[in-house]
Amino acid sequence: MTERPGAQLARRPLHFFLLADCSGSMAARGKMTALNTAVREVLPLLAETSQGNPHADVSVRAIGFATGARWHVGVPTHPDALDWVDLEPGGYTDLGAGIDLLCGALTVPPMEERALPPAIVLVSDGMPTDDFEESMQRLLALPWGARAVRMAVAIGHDAAYDTLATFIADPEIEPVTAANPEQLILALRWATAHVARAASSLAAAAPPPAQVTAWSIEDEETVW
Repeated sequence: MTERPGAQLARRPLHFFLLADCSGSMAARGKMTALNTAVREVLPLLAETSQGNPHADVSVRAIGFATGARWHVGVPTHPDALDWVDLEPGGYTDLGAGIDLLCGALTVPPMEERALPPAIVLVSDGMPTDDFEESMQRLLALPWGARAVRMAVAIGHDAAYDTLATFIADPEIEPVTAANPEQLILALRWATAHVARAASSLAAAAPPPAQVTAWSIEDEETVW
């Protein structure tokens, strides 16, 4: 179908960021494998969000944090063009370093003045091992950081639930929890849809459930 003249010019950038825990504990019981699978599951969802909204042009970036932090996908990439390379676990849980790296991308430039609020999903299975609180203050001090739509996914019972709630910074919204690989895929899909739709104003964002319970756990060995 041919788009009407000017349609592309009317679309505003919607930057989706994934903050992924790559600490050594993510190697246990298939957590990292499940996270990589879950990311591949959500890319088509983000592509649908971009294609279905005449006002939002979605791009994806990803940060992996362990001992320090690095850009895993550093260039804004359309989700249907992203060939996801697996994250690898190892090291500490320097969430503060990941947030500081994110802060550098939320200034103008490189952020466009006409962009929609960024959509950010944090996924973690443990406690931060660096100064998370100061980094969070720096994030919220940025105009784009304060306006961002943030969601968090807690992996397993050892995840720092209070830290993830602090990252969301909305008392009416709780982190989504996942206790096995199937739940992680479901939780990341839900969190991605939540932030993408809220940021692009496709639909009103409903408060998330505190626990994903749609999957039964038959094998206790897979419980995180």
